[in-house]
Amino acid sequence: MICRFFPKVTLSLLSACLLTGPVAMTALSPTARAQAAAEAAPADANSAVTPISALYDAIKAAQKTGKTAQQRATMIAPAVDRAFDLEAILRRSVGVRYNSLSPSDRTRLLGSFRQFTIARYASSFKPEAQAAFTIAPQTRPSPTGGLIVDTTIGGMDGGDVTPIDYIMTNGTSGWRITDVLLNAHISQVAAQRADFGGALSQGGASGLADHLDSKTAHFLHD
Repeated sequence: MICRFFPKVTLSLLSACLLTGPVAMTALSPTARAQAAAEAAPADANSAVTPISALYDAIKAAQKTGKTAQQRATMIAPAVDRAFDLEAILRRSVGVRYNSLSPSDRTRLLGSFRQFTIARYASSFKPEAQAAFTIAPQTRPSPTGGLIVDTTIGGMDGGDVTPIDYIMTNGTSGWRITDVLLNAHISQVAAQRADFGGALSQGGASGLADHLDSKTAHFLHD
C-alpha cells in the first residue's frame, strides 16, 4: 500500500500533475539545518506550527469520514483557507505577469487555484491510505525569510516516510504557508511557475483558470 500511496501523495502535493518544466532546488546542509533549528524562537515556532497541525487534523478527519473526494474537499477547505496564503503562492507561481492581470482575472484565478489546492489534498488522501503525519517540535529560519515547519507523511503501519516542509510567512493574518518543499528541497512554487507560465502564454489568465478547473474536476472524480 505504501509503495502505491506515496508516489501519488507526493506528486499531487507538489503539482506534479501540472509539471512541464524544471523545478528549483532549495536545500540546507545538515549543519546549517541544525544551527537554524537551534536559533528558532519558541513563541514563533508554536504560532507557525498551529496552521499545519490544524491542516493535518482536517486531513485525518476527512480520511476517516469522507467517502468521496467532494466530501473530503468540503471538510478540508476551511483548514486550507486558514493555513495557506493562496494569493501569495499564486502570485509567485505566476511571476511578474501577475502584476499586469486585471482585478477580474486575478479574482477568477485565485478562485480556481483555491479549488485546485483543496481538490488536490482531497484526491491524495483517500480513506484507504490512512496516512500518518508528524510535525517537528522545532522550526528553523527560512533562507528567504519566515520559518520552515518540518513534517513527514507516512503509512499507519510504518515504512517509508516522505518529508514535506512548509515555508511560513507571518503577515496580517498570522503565520501562513507560502511554499511547500518536497523532500526538503523541491519547491512547489517553482514547479508550478513553469507550468503556469506555459498556460498563460497559450491562453492568458482565462486559459490558466480553465486549466486549473480541469485538474480540479479530475481530482474530484472518484
